[in-house]
Amino acid sequence: MSQSLTQTIRGTVVDRVSQTPLPGSSVILLGTDPLVGTTTDPEGNFKLTQVPIGSHTIRITFIGYKDMMLPNVIVNSGKEVVLSILLEEDILHLEELVISAETNIEKNKPLNEMAVVSARTFSVEETRKFAAAVNDPARMVSSYAGVVSTSDGNNSISIRGNSPVGLLWRMEGVDIPNPNHFANVATSGGGISILSSQLLANSDFLTGAFPAEFGNALAGVFDLNLRKGNNEKREYTVQAGFLGTDIAAEGPFSKNYRGSYLINYRYSTLSVLSKVGVNIGDAITNFQDLSYNIYLPTKNLGNFSLFGFGGLSDQTQDAKKDSSQWEEEFSRYNSRYFSNTGAAGIKHAMTLSTRTYVQSAVVFSGNDNGYEEFRLDDNYEDVFSYRQNHINKKITASAVLQHKINARHSLRSGVYYNKYFFNLRQRDFNRETNEIEQPLNASGNAQTVQAFTQWNYRVTDRLTVNSGIHFLSLFDNQTYSVEPRASVKYDLPAQQSISVGYGLHGQLQPLGVYQAEATRVDGTRYQPNQDLEMNKAHHFVTGYDRAVSKHMRIKAETYYQHLYNIAVAADPTSTRSTLVNEDGYITDPLVNQGRGRNYGLELTLEHFMHHQLYFLLSASFYQSEYKALDQVWRNTRFNGNHAITFTGGKEYLWKKNRTFGINIRTIYTGGFRYTPVDITRSQMAGETRYIESLAFTQQLPDYFRTDLRISLKRNRTRSTTTLALDIQNTTNHKNLGGQYFEVRSGEIKKWYQLPLLPILSYRIEF
Repeated sequence: MSQSLTQTIRGTVVDRVSQTPLPGSSVILLGTDPLVGTTTDPEGNFKLTQVPIGSHTIRITFIGYKDMMLPNVIVNSGKEVVLSILLEEDILHLEELVISAETNIEKNKPLNEMAVVSARTFSVEETRKFAAAVNDPARMVSSYAGVVSTSDGNNSISIRGNSPVGLLWRMEGVDIPNPNHFANVATSGGGISILSSQLLANSDFLTGAFPAEFGNALAGVFDLNLRKGNNEKREYTVQAGFLGTDIAAEGPFSKNYRGSYLINYRYSTLSVLSKVGVNIGDAITNFQDLSYNIYLPTKNLGNFSLFGFGGLSDQTQDAKKDSSQWEEEFSRYNSRYFSNTGAAGIKHAMTLSTRTYVQSAVVFSGNDNGYEEFRLDDNYEDVFSYRQNHINKKITASAVLQHKINARHSLRSGVYYNKYFFNLRQRDFNRETNEIEQPLNASGNAQTVQAFTQWNYRVTDRLTVNSGIHFLSLFDNQTYSVEPRASVKYDLPAQQSISVGYGLHGQLQPLGVYQAEATRVDGTRYQPNQDLEMNKAHHFVTGYDRAVSKHMRIKAETYYQHLYNIAVAADPTSTRSTLVNEDGYITDPLVNQGRGRNYGLELTLEHFMHHQLYFLLSASFYQSEYKALDQVWRNTRFNGNHAITFTGGKEYLWKKNRTFGINIRTIYTGGFRYTPVDITRSQMAGETRYIESLAFTQQLPDYFRTDLRISLKRNRTRSTTTLALDIQNTTNHKNLGGQYFEVRSGEIKKWYQLPLLPILSYRIEF
């Protein structure tokens, strides 16, 4: 590799808990001769110039703190590398310190020091490297143990057998609406992420027994952090591909001000894929999005940030007015769909003392989701079938205080207030009764409050204890949940550790569920679900982690989740439960008398990037069951019983300043459960009906898919270009997605998930 191309590495070094700068920290670039290094200034900033392009390891040290090792820092010629480094104070007194060659190289260690079980950090580099992840965090984490994609057509995920509804999205410490295009209401996934990887910094992903600061979630948490724009140099990124065109810009406002801006815009027309021979259906599909992070520091009043995102997505399908071309019933339907989502916030962060840090934020967010469907009759006239238009808005105000009592003890406490505004409309045509029904017609507002406090106690250098409590209340029906949380981690000799975690977790029903309407015998309308309580779950987790070498680790976790107080259909003969719902508002009358249980074992073998090679092998063996009012334990839809994923890649230095990369991901999971079709009822209704008494008694065949990513990166004097081809389902394996009743033929037909799907992209950074 040529040494003529260089770039700058710079950043800040701060205390992990109090966020105060650590001036005088030593920052060393290992493997250089003579050794290249520097120290941080009074504000904790450092800069290393003329760093050769390639992969580097950086060592950071500060007296009284544990050493930090950052391996695989990728330096390209197109953009500067800006790092935010958190050092952990050593609880040993100086006179007790022993010089050791060991340093903190736990690449997977969560950024949140109070998350010691079922949590790991992920980086932007991972979202870019993983085959067919297409810079989407939700698609990338399906490589992790315990995480299974629910469909090829979207990025919804099931964590440890839970419904995707149980996932919480957070950004900059505040809950945000589902940040995905083509997302239905009351779900956590969609077609593709609105958030650009251009804006994301290293973030945490949690799958169980969360710390006390996280609430209103049963399954998992995406705790996303945004990076600041370069405040010394203007930089740009342009990426063009079949999924659209991204344009990002970042830089300082002026030479004498340390503030910065970072903005990304993307526009896409998925219908372009069909023009190159990829079958994505007959609909016209479009989306576009904008995301930004503006950093505004002050001298004495702390630091302000303006951040947010917005996404527009729509899909239109027009039926051909020629009955000879109606191969199936859905061919005669006209449909219009849109999903618009956004959030805009202002955050203020301030260091009150060397031990106290406070952060507050106000966020305005909302989504507007609509769908309408008309069926062409034999005269090619539109006949109403279904319409929904759901508008949800929210104002969130939060304040979080973090205080380090001393090296052993730290506290974090906070409060969140949410004000919801909603306008929900849903009408559909019931073919069995030949009537139009309106199960949802409501507008109004609602309020929730959340508060938490948690304590981190480092008993010894090896033993850490976390405890806390979370409070969640819905004012409108006066329901609340008090949720204790606790975890313990003990470091054993030979780079081993064991951990135990517990948490009680509650989750509100989606707003539309509370507002559902039903009709009494006397014909009057009422809202049967107004007084519903929260779904709840006890999480128990035990884990073992061992570093096999400096670059490889193994991890095992076993867990049990006891779900109770679950909202299920009030009908004793019904099998309907919110635990098996993936999206949308359930408008049936519900009661909090359901149960559920998830338990399993997860194994991970991970080799971090070393000598341009990495791999991740994960395996999950699990059981996921639920019980409705019929008192029968059943499989949930997501109970595939096993999931094995291999993800890996290798980079080759090729010619001058070029890097050739090949990445692969192979997924093998048990099939999801499904309910058999009731042919007789379907024929009478003219649409698919199921045998509810046999809910989820059938299982789809095992799912298998191999994804491939091939890339060529080239560094030039002032730019870096990357040409990449992502191929989803390289072998074109036909994975059965489910069954449905086809009206025109009167038969049960099968539908399959996505075939081979190539996505070509070209990226330039300068």
